[in-house]
Amino acid sequence: MATSPRRLVATFIAAQSAERNMALNTQEAYARDLRDFIDWCAASALEPIQIDRNGVEAYLVHLDAQGLARSTRARRLSAIRQFYRFAFEEGWRQDNPTLRISGPGRQQRLPKVLSEDEVARLIAAAGETPRDARRNSCLMELLYATGLRVTELVSLPVAAVRGDPEALFVKGKGGKERLVPLSAPARQTLALWLEQRDRTEAAAKAEGHAASRYLFPSSGKSGHLTRHRFFTLIKEFAVRAGVSPAKVTPHSLRHAFATHLLAHGADLRSIQTLLGHADVATTEIYTHVIDERLRDLVLRHHPLAKDDQDR
Repeated sequence: MATSPRRLVATFIAAQSAERNMALNTQEAYARDLRDFIDWCAASALEPIQIDRNGVEAYLVHLDAQGLARSTRARRLSAIRQFYRFAFEEGWRQDNPTLRISGPGRQQRLPKVLSEDEVARLIAAAGETPRDARRNSCLMELLYATGLRVTELVSLPVAAVRGDPEALFVKGKGGKERLVPLSAPARQTLALWLEQRDRTEAAAKAEGHAASRYLFPSSGKSGHLTRHRFFTLIKEFAVRAGVSPAKVTPHSLRHAFATHLLAHGADLRSIQTLLGHADVATTEIYTHVIDERLRDLVLRHHPLAKDDQDR
């Protein structure tokens, strides 16, 4: 094929962006990984569009020799697989050289999980702060009740929560939209914060200031509470609650949301939808909760798991 490998990669990324609504960061990551592969092919006198399985495996050996992390090597192989799948579908080549390649896999890291008691203490601490107690309480209640990403939370438009909604309409990564139910405690805390927020906004408007479109307004450039500010706030809540600040981040509350739902019987597909994960494989990191629940079930009820004196 006469077209240059870089042009083919650009065509592939443009198609993926159009078909899968791929985020800009993801597009750039694919481009970087595939550029590295193409450069290696050029240095090895190999033609990317004609390379065979042995050539791709040689590239993986090269990455390993460089000392790259397993997660980086797995990501590079994932990008290459997607590219050759596209190349095969487009008729650029007659086979996919990556089909039988066994990758390094990703080293699964279980998220630090907060207990239900620790979350309850964090929420209580947020509501006892000397300043902005209602706002802080609302932030924590919403985060734990919905599992929103921190960016989704701090940038929520106030219009999305008017009228005591039973669910939030959220626009997530890649512009994907989803509905997330709201618990009764979250709705109550939200109503209290809205009451105070609207009073403050009315006073600001009377002084000639423009009204904010955000649920958690700020005078900063973004117009809403920033991710960084919320990160520092949640550390303050941890200190007040007697919970190790090292365990507490906005994302650890998202993990707690998913983990606690699974522990109480929710299924992975439902959790995937609520979290806004494009692929259930991303959600499967939480299956350790199911494994623990099944193990406890066996230990409690299987006759061979009982002590000798109980048999």
